Formats: sequence, structure tokens, C-alpha cells
Amino acid sequence: MSANPTIGFIGLGVMGGPMCRNVATKHAGDVLAFDLSAEAVAALSDTKAEPVGSVEDLAARADVVFMSLPGGPQVEAVALGPVAGAARAGTTVVDLSTTPVAVARKVGAALGEKAIGFADAPVARTREAAQKGALSIMVGAAPDVFARIEPLLAYMATDITHGGDVGAGQVLKLVNNMLVFENVVTLAEMMVLAERAGVSGETMLEAVSKGSGDSFVLRNHGRKAMLPRQFPDRSFPPEYVLKDMDYVFELARETGVPIRAAETVRKYYERAVGTDLSGRYFPGVIRLVEEGAFADEEGAGTGASEAAE
Repeated sequence: MSANPTIGFIGLGVMGGPMCRNVATKHAGDVLAFDLSAEAVAALSDTKAEPVGSVEDLAARADVVFMSLPGGPQVEAVALGPVAGAARAGTTVVDLSTTPVAVARKVGAALGEKAIGFADAPVARTREAAQKGALSIMVGAAPDVFARIEPLLAYMATDITHGGDVGAGQVLKLVNNMLVFENVVTLAEMMVLAERAGVSGETMLEAVSKGSGDSFVLRNHGRKAMLPRQFPDRSFPPEYVLKDMDYVFELARETGVPIRAAETVRKYYERAVGTDLSGRYFPGVIRLVEEGAFADEEGAGTGASEAAE
């Protein structure tokens, strides 16, 4: 691969758009961009990213193809369809999406048969981090593939972890996301508990941030969304949470690991989808705690188990 390979970027959504912008701004070589949304493509018109008319055109011209797509079905369809059909031998495909581990390994094996390199490289952190080029990227790839793509990933990320062979990136991303989803629910319960007990949410977050209960979720989701109760549209909604959680439970079944806490947390996001929190930023589950959405369930924080003894 040349020092300045032609980079193709497929998927210019909430995270993909800012990532492509960083690539187009920092990369010395050509950058090609494709999205089904003309609006998403137009948002990059002030960069050198060149719009292309099809995935096939992009894959045929690019040395490295980045994909940022909604999930496993889309990644499999695009990677094993038009990308595999048009890319040259020696091309490298890098999937920045979150997918099931099995999909990453299936795609990697199929592309490998065509002498196309593959890495699963899902991203973590917020949209703001994507805009700043300060993401964390977890990579599953053969060592030689990782060595080729690491300098390109650095356009988008400040932290890059090579977790192992193909699939390792998705394992790390799913673990990361599940911890975030669980932490948000736990923080929501404790914020409401503190507030009902006479301590403001702001004071609670300030105090805990100075102790061992501090976390990324507290400092970001807690302070920026849960404290002001601001849960905008077009951010990561509970529907996306459940998609990622499905991948987590799929991996748990495959590995035989019971994840009981995750089962409880999943109920919050399932309930949120059936309310006006649908389509809105997922830390909005704090509203469910405030409204006592699970008060009708046995032992819902009322000490029922002790009372029955």
C-alpha cells in the first residue's frame, strides 16, 4: 500500500460523517465518500472528500475502504456484495460499525478468500469525540493489516487498541457498550434516589465524581444529559441500545456466560422504546426511574424480600 492510499468511506451518518470529515482533513491522499443520503454527502462539500455514485465505484477505486453502517445485516450485505465484487485484491476493508462477532469473522473469512484484507474496528465515545477526532477504536485484525491501518485510524482516534485477530474488536466494543448501558441505568437510579432523599443531582454528581464511584458515564452522560434532563433526537436512542444488547446476548449464548445484570438492564431500554423516549438519547431512561415504571414488579426496591421473611 502506498504512503498515501486512496481512502473510501461508506456511511456518513451521526458518527460516520464526522469521521470522514477528519479523514478528508488530515489525509494527504484522495478520499472518496458515499452515502444513500444526499444531505449527508452534501455536509462534506466543504472538504476534499469526493462524492461517488455507488459503492461499487468507491470499492473499485479505493485502496482502503472504511464502513460506518447501522449494524450487522448492513455490513454483511455491503461488504460481501458490492465491496467484495468490485474491490481489487490487496484492498483493505475496515468496518467501523458495531456488529455481532460472528458477522465480523464471516466477513473477514469471505473477503480473505478474495485476497482482500479485513479489520473490525468499532468505535467508542461520543459524537463530540468523533467530531474532535478523539474516538477510541478497538481493532480485530491480523498484525500486518493492523500495521497498515493504524496510521489511518489515528485520523479519527486518540486511542487505538489491537485486541487480536478478526472479531476481537467487536468483543471489546460489545463489552464496552454493555458496561455503559448498565452504568447509565445504575446512575439513573442513584440520581433519583439522592434527589428524593433531599440531595440535588448536581451535588450528588459533584461528590461522587471525587470518589470511587466516578466514571466516564457520570462525567458525560450524567452531567450533560441526565442532570439537565436533555435527551435530544438524532442521538443514540434506546432502539440502538437494544440492537447492541442483542449482539451482547448472542455472544453470551455462544460462550455460555450468564449475564444476569444485563438482563435486568435490558428491561429499562425495552420499556423506553414504548414511551416518548423512543428515538431520543438513551440516558432518558432516568425518566422511567422517576416515574416508577417498575414499581409494580415484585420487590422493586421496596424491601419486599426482607419483609416477607
